[in-house]
Amino acid sequence: MSLFSKAVVRSFFIVLLCLVPLGSISLADEPLNTNRARLLGHILHQQLGSQHYNQNISAARLSQTAFDLFLKQLDPQKRFLLEEDAEQLRAHRNQIDNAIRRGRLELPLTGREILHERIRQVETITLDLLAESIDPDEPDYIETDSEKYEFAGSLSELRERWRKNIKFQILSRYISLRENEIGLDDDGDLLPVDDITHAELLEQARENVGRSHRTLLTRMLAETEQDHYDRYLDAIARAYDPHTNYMPPTSKEDFDIQMSGSLEGIGATLREDDGYIRVVRVIPGSAAARQGQLEADDIILKVAQGTAEPVEITHLRLRDAVSLIRGEKGSEVRLTVRKPDGRRLIIPIIRDVVEIEDSFVRGTLIEGVNGARIGYVKIPSFYRDHSGKTERNSTDDTRNELIRLQQQGITGLILDLRNNGGGSLADAVSVTGLFIDGGPVVQVRDSSGSIRSMRDDDRNLAYDGPMIVLVNRFSASASEILAGALQDYGRALIVGDEHTHGKGTVQAVLDLDRFVRLRGMSQYMPLGAAKVTIQKFYRVTGESTQERGIIPDIILPSRLDGLESGERYMENALPWDHIASVSFIPWKRTPNRLDILRQRSQQRVSESEEFHNIKSAAQRAGLRREQTMQSLLLEDMLKERRQLQEEQISFTPHGMISPEVDNGDKSREEALTEVLADDPYMHEAMKILNDLVSLPSNA
Repeated sequence: MSLFSKAVVRSFFIVLLCLVPLGSISLADEPLNTNRARLLGHILHQQLGSQHYNQNISAARLSQTAFDLFLKQLDPQKRFLLEEDAEQLRAHRNQIDNAIRRGRLELPLTGREILHERIRQVETITLDLLAESIDPDEPDYIETDSEKYEFAGSLSELRERWRKNIKFQILSRYISLRENEIGLDDDGDLLPVDDITHAELLEQARENVGRSHRTLLTRMLAETEQDHYDRYLDAIARAYDPHTNYMPPTSKEDFDIQMSGSLEGIGATLREDDGYIRVVRVIPGSAAARQGQLEADDIILKVAQGTAEPVEITHLRLRDAVSLIRGEKGSEVRLTVRKPDGRRLIIPIIRDVVEIEDSFVRGTLIEGVNGARIGYVKIPSFYRDHSGKTERNSTDDTRNELIRLQQQGITGLILDLRNNGGGSLADAVSVTGLFIDGGPVVQVRDSSGSIRSMRDDDRNLAYDGPMIVLVNRFSASASEILAGALQDYGRALIVGDEHTHGKGTVQAVLDLDRFVRLRGMSQYMPLGAAKVTIQKFYRVTGESTQERGIIPDIILPSRLDGLESGERYMENALPWDHIASVSFIPWKRTPNRLDILRQRSQQRVSESEEFHNIKSAAQRAGLRREQTMQSLLLEDMLKERRQLQEEQISFTPHGMISPEVDNGDKSREEALTEVLADDPYMHEAMKILNDLVSLPSNA
C-alpha cells in the first residue's frame, strides 16, 4: 500500500490514539486538530524523505535549515520578535527532524504564541508613535536591509525601529498623495504646495499609515494555529530545495495560484517567500506584461486599489494577498514593489484577462545589416493545450513561423527566449528538433540514479540556416534545455546575459491523501499536497543546467549585471554537477572563429551609447544595492524619487514584448517590428548574425 508500510501507519495511528482520543477534536471545533497535524507531518516527512531527488540530506542539516527558514518567515523584517524570543525558539533548531517523527508540535505553536504577544505590544507602540508628530526636515536614517541587523535587544530598541519605519511610511505616503492630488509639472516634478496644504497632506498620510498598520496587525493576529503549522511544514519542505513546497488544502482557485498563477487580474505567478510575496513569472499577454514594469523576482510590498491608500501585504498569506491584487477587468491596481536592485516603484496596472494571441509564438521579418532579410521568432513559453480547446502547441506554432519566414527569403534567424520561464518539456525537445538532424536533446536523472535520454527522432528540419538565440536571466527550465542543446550541437550562437536562470530540476505534485489507507483516518482529509523535486536535467555533454544555467557564447551588458538573481542565489538550491555525456553528432556547419565574433561584438558594444547607458544603469543599481541606508529627510526622498523616475523613463524592459495593437490598420506583426526597432539587443544580435554569415564555418 503506497510507499510506506501498513505497519508504520498502524504504529503511528496508535501513537495518535495515545496522545489525543480519536474524534475528540474536530477541525470545526479547533483552529488546529492535533491528531490531523501529527498525521500530516508524518506523511509529509516520509514522502519528502523517499521521493525527493536529494536522498542524502542528514537529519541535522534538515532540522537546522528548516528552522532557519521557519524563523525567517515568522518575522522576515525583524519588526516584532526580540532577540530573547529568537533565542528561546533556537532551542528547537536541532530537533525538527525528531519532532516531526514523534508528532510534536511545540515549535510552530510556541512561535505563534510569542509572535502574537509581540504583535499586541507593537499595537500599543505604534498607537503612541502615530499620535506623535514627525519632523520631515530632521535628518534621520533607516536600514532597509533586514539581513544587516539582528532582532531588537529590548522593547525600547524595537520602539525606535518602529519609529523610523512609521516615519518612512508617512513620508512615502505623503509623496504619493502630493503626486496624486496636487500633480506634477511638465518635467515630472511635484508641484509646489503652501504650508497649510503641506501640513494637511502630512496629516492625511499619517492617518492612512495608521489605518494600514491597524489592518496589518489585525490580519496577523487573525492567523490561526493551522496557518502557522502549515508554514512550518512548508519550511521543512523548502529545506530540501527552493522548489519543494507544502501546499495546504484550499479551494481550487488557491491551488491554481500556487501552481500556475492568475490568468485574470494582473497575470502573474506569485509565491510566498519568507514572509514576502514574490513575483515568479509574468504571464505573456497579461495586463502586467503589457504594462511592462513588473518582472520576475520583484517583491510586492503594498497593494492599492487605484489611488486609494495602499495596504501592506508583508506577512499576508498568498491567497489573502492575491485577493487584494485581483479585481474586475478594467479597474486599476497599484503595486508598490521592491526591485531586485533595491529600487522601490509604484506600478499601476489596469486589470484584464490574458491576450491569448500575445502568449503564443510570434514572428516577423526584420531588415538586417546591408538589407539582409532576418527572421525573428519569439517563444514566450513552451505551451501545449491538453484540454482540446485550441490544440495549440509551441512546436507547431514555431514550425509554422519558420516556414512562413523562409518563404520570404530569410538569410538568418534570431530565436528569442528572453523571459521564457519554461513549460512543456516535450515541446522543448521537439522545438530543438526543428533545428537539428535528430539525436539526444536532454538527459533526465532521478533520485535512484537512473538516467534516460530524451531524443528528437524526426530528421526533418524546419530551418537549417545560421541562427542566434537570445537569452537573459529569466530564461529558465525548458528554455535552458533548448538553448543548451543548440549550443552543445554547435547549431546556434547563444547571446545575452552573463547566465540564464539555472533551474534544472523537475517537480511532481503528490496528493497526500493518497497515502492514507486505514479506516478512521479519512476524517483527517484533505491533507493537501506536496510539490517535490524528483528529477534533474543534464545536457548531452553531461553538464547540469542546474544552478549555473547556460553561459552564452557572447555576453552582452545587462541592466541586471551584478544582480543576485537566479537559482545559484536561492536558498538551499541543488548544486551543479555532471554525469557522463551521450553520443551525439554535432551540427555539420558549426560556427567558426568564435574569438573573432566576440571581439567584434565587444568593440561595437564599447562604442554603443545604448549599451553605455545600460552599463551605467547597472553600476547605479549596484551602488543602490550596497547603500541600504534610507534617508528619512523629505528633501532627500524627493530627490531620490526624481532620480528613480529619470532612470525608469530611460529604461525599457527588453524581451518583455507584448505590444498593444489598436483597431486601426497596424497589424500585430507591424507592432512587434516597431518594438524590436528600439531593442539594442536585437540590433547587436543582427550584427553578430551578419558576422556569423560572413565568416567560414566548420564543415
